[in-house]
Amino acid sequence: MTVAIDRATGKRHGDRAPRPGPARRLKYAYQKHWYAYAMIIPVVVVLGVLVLYPLVYGLYLTLTDANSLNTARTIGVNHIDATYKFIGLDNYKDILFGPTSYDRFWSHFIWTIVWTAVCVTLHYTIGLALALLLNLKLRGRTLYRLILILPWAVPTFVTVFGWRFMLADGGIINTALHTLHLPQPDWLESTFWQRTAAIMVNTWCGVPFMMVSMLGGLQSIDASLYEAAEMDGASPWQRFRYVTLPGLRSVSSTVVLLGVIWTFNQFAVIFLLFGNTAPDASILVTWSYYLGFGQQPREFAQSAAYGILLLAILIVFTSFYRRWLNRNDQQLAI
Repeated sequence: MTVAIDRATGKRHGDRAPRPGPARRLKYAYQKHWYAYAMIIPVVVVLGVLVLYPLVYGLYLTLTDANSLNTARTIGVNHIDATYKFIGLDNYKDILFGPTSYDRFWSHFIWTIVWTAVCVTLHYTIGLALALLLNLKLRGRTLYRLILILPWAVPTFVTVFGWRFMLADGGIINTALHTLHLPQPDWLESTFWQRTAAIMVNTWCGVPFMMVSMLGGLQSIDASLYEAAEMDGASPWQRFRYVTLPGLRSVSSTVVLLGVIWTFNQFAVIFLLFGNTAPDASILVTWSYYLGFGQQPREFAQSAAYGILLLAILIVFTSFYRRWLNRNDQQLAI
């Protein structure tokens, strides 16, 4: 076999050039993309200050026994230095496997899962149903859309306070139930009815987003697919099953993921509705706030550990959810 050799370099033709080192590649990338790096530096700095630093500091706190009694504080003219110490993973062990782990974590974790599943299911089904209605050619369709988007446009705290007044003992809801000779639940006192009220309010706040997203997805589906299905004799249910749902697949996967993340971390609805008076209706994020700021002494380390656990749970869920979607997409493509 004959091998051609370049006389100038002494290398054989077809040989790859040696891969440059990391410093040289970094220098080359900087020279080629310096403008792009300059543009993203402000974003990186802001994210580092607002996201990365609190995350790292919170992670550090979870490895200590910090609370309101041993952190640095100033009382009058006296400054007291911090005395908390490093305790490793003891906070996580106590939260997950300690003698009070069920009352302090697992009961809230189970309720958070139920809360998220019920709320996202209601958001999606009601939002999809309303989007299907608004996608029809109705008289005054624009007005209906504006009315249904209003709960989303109103600030959350205004909406929640409005519901709180309506759900009070002398509120409009119990007054209406009394007029109809129906039982009047203790919406703001009984644990069961507190959870029911929280789901109602969160559904009210979350449906408009799903409705708008689904409506956008519906309007992106090619109308010729429905015409072809009708020509083939497909019933309305078959058109919904085999044209609408597959057409909404990409939108649905995204909004469901966002809905799960937002609902799992939904703090405003439960906190503004009940404050610190409903510990059994607290999900993990509101319980974490209660530990850190709603009791004495304030357990900063335990509260931060709950935050890290919440982050870990959502990362695991998102990873499995994306893998499940990708596997289904591959099966459909075969």
